[in-house]
Amino acid sequence: MSLKIAHSPCPNDTFIFHAWSHGLISGAPELDVTFADIHLTSKWVSESTYDLLKISSAALPIAQAAGYQLVPAGGAVGHNNGPLLLSRSAATTPADLIGASLAIPSLNSTAYRLARKWLAENLPEGFGKVTEVVFSDIMPAIVKGDFDAGLVIHEARFTYPRYGLHQIVDLGQWWEAKTGLPVPLGAIVARDDVVERYGIQTLAQWCADSVNYAWKHPEASRSYVAENADDMDEDVQRAHIDLYVNEFSADLGPEGRAAFDALLAN
Repeated sequence: MSLKIAHSPCPNDTFIFHAWSHGLISGAPELDVTFADIHLTSKWVSESTYDLLKISSAALPIAQAAGYQLVPAGGAVGHNNGPLLLSRSAATTPADLIGASLAIPSLNSTAYRLARKWLAENLPEGFGKVTEVVFSDIMPAIVKGDFDAGLVIHEARFTYPRYGLHQIVDLGQWWEAKTGLPVPLGAIVARDDVVERYGIQTLAQWCADSVNYAWKHPEASRSYVAENADDMDEDVQRAHIDLYVNEFSADLGPEGRAAFDALLAN
């Protein structure tokens, strides 16, 4: 019996799940993969259609309310990998953002949750209009002047200088300095009936086995990663994987769980 999973086509996810989705993990059921960005998968939990989903960590309470559980492997948690707040001008300061228009990848994204926590301490006056924009369209929209600033995620961390944009704040660095914890960006969740059938630890082990296979055989997933990487060059693909795939991908562990608790605390 196959399991339906939805995750992004980004290099970290295709790298992590290549082995499992290609039948290389002994004892694991087949994966029926749907590619969708995290702003969609974070909404799809309410439909209960997928057995497994990669969602934004900030959407975990929504997933749990919809009958999903956190799988402690396969996600995106780490250091120096948080979202960036960008603008067109290198002279932009946080104070310049009072009442500004902001593009975000999703209201339920970790990026926006971190931004709201940062705002509470650094810009209590807040932004003006906040608009959800598909993450790949955020930087072009800032360049065109549609927004004063934008929150960017994924490979934009490496590519934003190409657009002539400038960093106002690295929300990951701010978070780590404040909490001493890694940034919990994305999570794998499994529907309750799937957990009952296989067990949460078994699901986590299959994720971990897939990660470990990818690390042991880095060439095996190269073409799969490239063909789904949205025109990234190979150097960006590799940097993306190196940044977002780490020890927390194989085992969330106590530190990773503490990061989730801190992110989701009011």
